[in-house]
Amino acid sequence: MKMKNSRLLFISTLLLFFGVALILAGCGSEETEGTNSSNESEDSGAEKEAIDSSTNVDTEKDQEQYVLKVGHVFDTSHAWNIALEGLAEDVAEATDGNVEIQVYPSSQLGGDRDVAEGLQLGTVEMGLFGTGALQSLDKRMIVEELPYAWPTREHAYAAVDGELGDALADVLLEYDIGTLSWWESGYRHITNSVTPINSPSDLEGIKLRVPEAELRVDTFEELGALPTPMAFSEVFYGLQQNVVHGQENPLATIYTSKFHEVQDHLALSGHIWGSAVLTISQQTMNDLPSEYQEILIEKAEVWKEKERKMIQESDEEMLVKLKEEGMQVTEPDIKAFQEKVSVIWDQYEDEYGKELVDIVRKYSEQ
Repeated sequence: MKMKNSRLLFISTLLLFFGVALILAGCGSEETEGTNSSNESEDSGAEKEAIDSSTNVDTEKDQEQYVLKVGHVFDTSHAWNIALEGLAEDVAEATDGNVEIQVYPSSQLGGDRDVAEGLQLGTVEMGLFGTGALQSLDKRMIVEELPYAWPTREHAYAAVDGELGDALADVLLEYDIGTLSWWESGYRHITNSVTPINSPSDLEGIKLRVPEAELRVDTFEELGALPTPMAFSEVFYGLQQNVVHGQENPLATIYTSKFHEVQDHLALSGHIWGSAVLTISQQTMNDLPSEYQEILIEKAEVWKEKERKMIQESDEEMLVKLKEEGMQVTEPDIKAFQEKVSVIWDQYEDEYGKELVDIVRKYSEQ
């Protein structure tokens, strides 16, 4: 009887032991599952945080602000500056203020050569130039200024908005400078403090300031003048001190630069029509989001039309004002001037390449 009770006690103990073990195993399993669930939750949260962080980075990149400095040589009253200020306003509005164009007139960022070098180095973001001013970069840039190439503005517009503009944009791209749009400088005319100019012979012996461009020097040597290269920022002083007797520029430039204060005579020679090329450092362009690039190009084209209209309208207005300031105006015999400089075209086929000169001829004769 005693043995039987002992056996029952032993069996009961074994059953109790296995029951406790099963309970503990079940608890361990639940704990493990709970731990895994917690880890999965933490991992999911980390992934969500990473996605949110990535989204924030993209948003911040889209909203990054860009400041583009643009330099030119004329004062605040010139059509270039007015158009650039308008462009800046339109671009700021279209980009919600994320692209700010800061306009620096009157050579505040340096002369044309300085701004061109800054574009190459990426230290200046944008520049507006007459193409002649870029000959120091590449002599092909002045090909549009072959004398008497453009009988009307429409001939010139068609060229720079077409094959000629494309070809010159390719030249600039070789120097990491992008082209946004082709604006206008206008027809150039001669002023001096010595004598009225009615024919090429009247230019003989006159020291005439010209840009630092070989084509301009050769043109006025053919016309009998004594061409003197000089930076634009030095012209007023040079005229005032009689270092040079005269200069040649569009009417708007003559008036806004106050050359009438130190010059007596204006000859409406119209010997050259010049564009104004709005440029951007290629490095800067590449850094802009594609959306902003498109906006910049679009607005530059809008202001191209407005700036050209300003230049056209200002010619009549500036002529009246210059006469009111006391300048004596003559209208020279253009055919005599054309005959004198015709040799320049053949001479510069070798300098610029026949292909470029032929493009000018093509649009000049249309």
